[in-house]
Amino acid sequence: MKETIVVKIGGNASDQLPTTFFKQLETWWLEGKQILIIHGGGPQISQWSEKLQLPVKKINGIRVTNNETLNVTKAVLLGLVQPKLCQFIGNAGLPVIGLNASDNHLLEGKYLNQAEYGEVGQVTKINKKWLQEELQNQIGILAPLAQTHEGQWLNVNADMAAATIAIQLHAESLVLLTDVPGVLNSGKVVPKLTETVADDLFQQHIIKSGMMPKIKASFNALRNGVNQTFITNDLGRPGTQFQYVEK
Repeated sequence: MKETIVVKIGGNASDQLPTTFFKQLETWWLEGKQILIIHGGGPQISQWSEKLQLPVKKINGIRVTNNETLNVTKAVLLGLVQPKLCQFIGNAGLPVIGLNASDNHLLEGKYLNQAEYGEVGQVTKINKKWLQEELQNQIGILAPLAQTHEGQWLNVNADMAAATIAIQLHAESLVLLTDVPGVLNSGKVVPKLTETVADDLFQQHIIKSGMMPKIKASFNALRNGVNQTFITNDLGRPGTQFQYVEK
C-alpha cells in the first residue's frame, strides 16, 4: 500500500502558495506517495457572507452556519477555492482531481451540535476504497463538506475533517498548512509541541482560540494512528511538529 500524505490548506494560504509547495508535491508524487489536499476557505466565506449581509460568527474556531451561510460555503468552496487550487496544481504539471462529499458518498457526517453551531457537522465515514483508487493516479483536492445519511449537506471545520480523514486513510503524515510558520511563543516557532505545553500556552492566552481546532485536530490524528503531524506555512519547512505523550 502506498504511503498517504494529507495536507490541509487554509483559505489564506491557498492564495499565496510558494514555489516550494509545488516542488514538495512533485517530490512526494515522484516518490510514489498518495496525496490528498483538504482545503478551507474561511476568509473567502466571511467576505462573501458580509457582502450578502449574513452574520459571521465563530465559537471556538467553528463557524456558526445557518442555511444561507451553508449555501455560501458550498458556493465558495466548490465554485471558487477548489477550481483555483486545481488550476494551480495542474499548471505545475501534476495530475489533479477536485472532490466533494457527493462523489460516491465520499464523506458522510453527522451534526456536531445543531443547537449551538447550526448546519455544522463532523465526518463519521469516508468511502475509503473509492478514494484510494482515485488517489492512485492523481492528487485529490477535497472540500470539507459532508452529507448526512439522508443527504443533508453539512459544513465541517477543515482541520477536524483533515484529521478524521487522515486517521481513516491510515496516513503517514498530516500537514496543516496555514499563514503562520507554526505555533508561536513570543514570536518564535515552537519546534515540538506536546498537549501539556499546548494547554499551558492556551491558558496563558499565547495560543488563540482560532489555532485550537488545528492543535486539537493534530493531537487527535496522532492518538489514532497517524505517524506525524505538523503546522507550517511552507511544505519545505517543518514548522511545529506535534508529539503525543501518553498520560
